[in-house]
Amino acid sequence: MSVRTSGITVAADSQLSDGPVCGPSPATVTPNAFGTGLGLDPDDLPDGLVVADESGRVVCFNAAAVRITDIAPQDALGLPLAEALPLQDVEGRRWWQLTDPYGGLAIRRGQPERNLVLGGREVLVSARYVRSRPTGPVRQLVITLRGTEARRRTELSHAELIATVAHELRSPLTSVKGFTATLLQKWERFTDDQKRLMLETVDADANRVTRLIAELLDISRIDSGRLEVRRQRVDMIAAVRRHVQAQTTAGQRPDRFLIRMCEPLPDLWADPDKVDQVLGNLLENAVRHGEGTVTIEVGPAPDATSVEGTTVTVSDEGPGIPEESMSRVFTRFWRGSKRGGTGLGLYIVKGIVEAHGGTITVGRAPAGGAEFRFSLPVAAPAFMA
Repeated sequence: MSVRTSGITVAADSQLSDGPVCGPSPATVTPNAFGTGLGLDPDDLPDGLVVADESGRVVCFNAAAVRITDIAPQDALGLPLAEALPLQDVEGRRWWQLTDPYGGLAIRRGQPERNLVLGGREVLVSARYVRSRPTGPVRQLVITLRGTEARRRTELSHAELIATVAHELRSPLTSVKGFTATLLQKWERFTDDQKRLMLETVDADANRVTRLIAELLDISRIDSGRLEVRRQRVDMIAAVRRHVQAQTTAGQRPDRFLIRMCEPLPDLWADPDKVDQVLGNLLENAVRHGEGTVTIEVGPAPDATSVEGTTVTVSDEGPGIPEESMSRVFTRFWRGSKRGGTGLGLYIVKGIVEAHGGTITVGRAPAGGAEFRFSLPVAAPAFMA
């Protein structure tokens, strides 16, 4: 059996020879040399692979390496490594002269991944020194290449998260500091009503900070897969009514909300606190970003889902979400309007629903506004899990 690499044939039928794994001439490998008896074409690897032989000449340059470096295989194969892959560090020094893989200490096993420059573009490079014996000469130099786009997206996401947190914390903490300092210095000058107003403002801002910290903890748990769900019996209709009551107590008109129920509902075992978090977030979004009547429909999961559970739909009569934005609704920092918010709520909602084994979707409501629908499976209580 054999595989082909950039016009190079590699046999996969016999014992490992002293020659390179891939190169201008055939070389043999054991049936499990690549972890499988089927052999492996380096062009199938997701990362760039460059292999140099014992003389330092390139004998393998796979398709991913071509894509990452924009160097054609014919411009690299057979050339000395320093010419085929002229890497530099961020200070402009030639990387192969600095590392000297074929000389120097004989106990070195490779180079850890680091950010280098190749022809004006940044690449992530790591290297492995293959020796015939622990302190023997380098028989092969195996280099892996990766693009920096994914890492840059991660870094930008982290930077945006830090900037958002700093911005959201600054306003309430400034308010808390200002009012508490004023009260401490001039307590006797204020009436009881003025003191109460300032303390209520401090309390509201402290709640805002607490809520933001809770959101950050939830994001951390969702990203690491450690979001715990403590299942208890949940009365979804009672929970919806409770959240509508909270909205009306906060000043919304009672006639702005319409609850539709389709009973009987199956027994639902879910985390009550997290269900409240989902409902509260969806209702707050509908009130803040939507218009007209906010309709909440509660009923059993549709038969088409083939999973017994409860479905809740929250819709409004506002302008809705543009079609081109619907794919980004549940990502971090997405904001439907400029009416405040961290842009983290719907990301957390999706994480909570999926941690329950449920699903959530977004679409356009019959009245033209946004429509969010989530379904939770019946599941089992925590003590039976």
